[in-house]
Amino acid sequence: MFGLIRLPILLLIAFVAGIFYERAQQEDSCAAMGGNWMRAGLCALP
Repeated sequence: MFGLIRLPILLLIAFVAGIFYERAQQEDSCAAMGGNWMRAGLCALP
């Protein structure tokens, strides 16, 4: 029974970690293009 409760919690943690990882990759890509990364998740190019 505990496994049925643990599975969605672990999936949620993995999903959130993936979102943070992807945002970090986008921020690095924006910096490589010479842009300015904004808190809203947007890359402003000069």
